[in-house]
Amino acid sequence: MSVKTKTLCLSPPELPDAGSLRSQIESAIVFKVTGRVAAVAGESIELEGMTAPIGAICQIETNLGQRTRGRVIGFNGVRPVLAPLDTLELVTAGDSVRLLDNQQHLLVGDDLCGRILDAFGEPIDGAPLSARLIRRKADQKPPTSLERSAIDQPFETGVRVIDGMLTCGKGQRLGVFAGSGVGKSTLLAMIANGCGADRVVIAMVGERGREVKEFVENVLGQNGMTRSVVVVATSDKPAAQRVAAAWTATSIAESFRDQGHHVLLLFDSITRFATAQRELGLAAGEPPTVRGYPPSVFQVLPRLVERTGRNASGAITAFYTVLVEGDDPNEPIADSLRGLLDGHLVLSRELAEAAIYPPIDVLQSISRLQPKLVDREMLDRVGAIRHHLSVYRKNADLISIGAYRKGADETLDAAVAIDEVFRKYVKQDWRDTVSISKSQEQLLRVIETATEFSRPDSTPSLSKYDPIGTSVDL
Repeated sequence: MSVKTKTLCLSPPELPDAGSLRSQIESAIVFKVTGRVAAVAGESIELEGMTAPIGAICQIETNLGQRTRGRVIGFNGVRPVLAPLDTLELVTAGDSVRLLDNQQHLLVGDDLCGRILDAFGEPIDGAPLSARLIRRKADQKPPTSLERSAIDQPFETGVRVIDGMLTCGKGQRLGVFAGSGVGKSTLLAMIANGCGADRVVIAMVGERGREVKEFVENVLGQNGMTRSVVVVATSDKPAAQRVAAAWTATSIAESFRDQGHHVLLLFDSITRFATAQRELGLAAGEPPTVRGYPPSVFQVLPRLVERTGRNASGAITAFYTVLVEGDDPNEPIADSLRGLLDGHLVLSRELAEAAIYPPIDVLQSISRLQPKLVDREMLDRVGAIRHHLSVYRKNADLISIGAYRKGADETLDAAVAIDEVFRKYVKQDWRDTVSISKSQEQLLRVIETATEFSRPDSTPSLSKYDPIGTSVDL
């Protein structure tokens, strides 16, 4: 009598990531550090009976049993000064304080795709985080100069005027400069929909609360969210939380880059991040310097933007919206960021008022890496259009009063023709996506059409010609 035996094949248990374990061990607090609240002044809390390093996370337990968190932002003598990460309601002098972590950590990994997180990387969409995520420091060091790979591949945004006139590269960092209500968020929506990135990380820092759900449901949609992570700290959150959201979003983007992905980071807005950092700096006792901004703001901005870009593993292409106060392009934050980034897109209120979207002012905008990303013919084409747009702008008053007559100046004739056709080229519905090859092909048609109509013997009206669609019978 034979007995059949059944062999059970058990797969080995999934082990935690070694790097994550080492990080946890290194940052672990091996003994309990406690103190108490000594004073509360405005948006800062002074502690006594304990100490903690800058950036440490502490937990306050009120006399009524409620818990709130704060981050160490400085010292008053030997007393640590906390900035609240949550509300300060019911906090009183004498409340107990416990050190939670020497710095902010969060969980990262591919399973974050499709999730909406708060400033600390914790979910706010009603579902728990995956157990497969690994622990990572929110504040990482940027790649060194020699670790950065050259940016030599175009990045397709799906926005015709950017891909044609202001070509960007994979790993480039650009600023979107505009006043309030001109269309910064709409432009980011176009890029999020039309880009060719593997992963998209969206940081909504200091924005209106209603915009979060609208952006997720109406802009990204179900398909877009499958590759996206949204990090949110709305305008009603404490300053320390708005600052933390910036580091969290950047760290998540870095983790995807380290896995070899090409990541798109959309940051809306870096100005409100700087404003939150100003609040923290003043609360920590820093002196206000340039227009009320303390020195720490101009120290933190390069630390943040330098963490993006390319390294040996992958690339982070970043777009930072910059809110230009009073439409003044020379205000301190905008002026500082122009020198830190690899280009800037300036949105024009005049174009927006004329219903030309996206309202990108090509003459004021620049992509510093474009000469390395397109061929000589394309670069000459872009240069020619820029020249004619500049000529038109210089003579706009002359044209508007009717003093211009066709045939009097060949250069001005070409400029008038280019301007009218180019305005049609720029216009694009935010839901439409145009490939980079088609954008460049249509740009050539703009020049050919304008050249044809600028001839002295040409009589048809430019208004009947669509440079991005099918040419009508002229």
